[in-house]
Amino acid sequence: MLRLLHKGSRGFPGATAVSSASGSLNSLRFHHRRLVSSSSSRSKSLLAEAVAAASSTSSSAPSTFQTTVTDAAKLVEPDTPVNDPFSIVSKEMSTLAKNIGSLLGSGHPTLNKVAMYYFQSEGKHVRPLIVLLLSKALSEIPLSERTRGTIDTDDVSAHRPMLGEGIDDPLSPLGILHGINPEIILNPLSRPQDPLPAESNGILPKQRRLAEIVEMIHTASLLHDDVIDNSATRRSQPSGNIAFGNKMAILAGDFLLGRASVAIARIRNAEVIELLSTTIANLVEGEFMQLKNTAVDTTMEANRASFEYYIHKTYLKTASLMSKSCRAAAVLSGANDQVVEAAYAYGRNLGLCFQIVDDMLDYTIPESDLGKPAGADLKLGLATAPVLYAWEQFPELGNMIRRKFDEPGDVELARKYVAEANGVEKTRLLAVQYADEALRQLSILPESDSLAALKNLTLAILNRKK
Repeated sequence: MLRLLHKGSRGFPGATAVSSASGSLNSLRFHHRRLVSSSSSRSKSLLAEAVAAASSTSSSAPSTFQTTVTDAAKLVEPDTPVNDPFSIVSKEMSTLAKNIGSLLGSGHPTLNKVAMYYFQSEGKHVRPLIVLLLSKALSEIPLSERTRGTIDTDDVSAHRPMLGEGIDDPLSPLGILHGINPEIILNPLSRPQDPLPAESNGILPKQRRLAEIVEMIHTASLLHDDVIDNSATRRSQPSGNIAFGNKMAILAGDFLLGRASVAIARIRNAEVIELLSTTIANLVEGEFMQLKNTAVDTTMEANRASFEYYIHKTYLKTASLMSKSCRAAAVLSGANDQVVEAAYAYGRNLGLCFQIVDDMLDYTIPESDLGKPAGADLKLGLATAPVLYAWEQFPELGNMIRRKFDEPGDVELARKYVAEANGVEKTRLLAVQYADEALRQLSILPESDSLAALKNLTLAILNRKK
């Protein structure tokens, strides 16, 4: 659980000595120019030192590179110790699975079982945790400064809104929605329910529903991805496709997206509906990009283009849901445009950091600790950051990437090149930069325990072990 990840997360754990710091880092310079331009002067200095240290061929370069990576990691340490981020929204997180279950209710017990399969395992639930912590931090903004639209009256009223106006109420007649007598409908989404508290812990009802929707969309993508990747495990247990078969896993994912779409519509905010609906399309676009080869030749220009392709694919598959849900939380809070844009930028950079760390762990963490097959990326033909960095030093990797490492010995040789080119260490530095930029975006919010917890969560994501 994330409540354990923040312990001992000071600095950059697991950094190892770099065996060789020689070789070109052209794509590192190219890719981070935008981040450097927007970072603090201390960040600029450290990032410049990192590039110089990694490019140096002197005997002292390895230790210099290691020291610089460690120093860069310290950029994202909170100024003061903070409590476990989970504890700040423990009430909301403890009821997450139950509330999602009420949204998923189907008259078919097997469909219910498959759709709820991943919710019953011990997942990190990072995405709803981010939404809830950010929502609470946004609540610290004075109402007089929330100038971007207005907060819906049913979000602040102590009483249940009129039937048809709440987040659990249908927009169309039940008979039309289902084509049968509403009196015999078993789906909880179609029945009037007891309202959520109008305001609790500073988090609005629609923001809590937003957190639930985000987890539903994410879980649907897991069910689909495990079928596409033919995964055997997820969260240290058989994956959905193994437990129930490919057909049921796909149908359960579709059902989750359908129920999420109903819940999205009932938020009754046009911008939020557009944001969340777009994330579903982004997930599919990102998966298509992942299925496509990215290397067309072995030149450095191809390497640079492949890195940009990789970052965009990572945004669509992972960061889009985080960034747009953060923006949606800010929109629902009524915050001004500057805060809304900062919330989006925070989620985007955090999402990229999250996936880059995930790609790095595929090279460093054993399967028993990771909770899913380790070393799977290369076996699936995926060229992530570690191997793209190694490509700069070993041009022959371009051909391997183009053929998706499908020839005998390709996977083993690619891992060897990653180790020799310090691909993992360079990927660590990339993740640090995105985490640093994510934290910079949070400076627009007023100081509070929830903001401190959000910063600590960012650090926990950077330093996570699975």
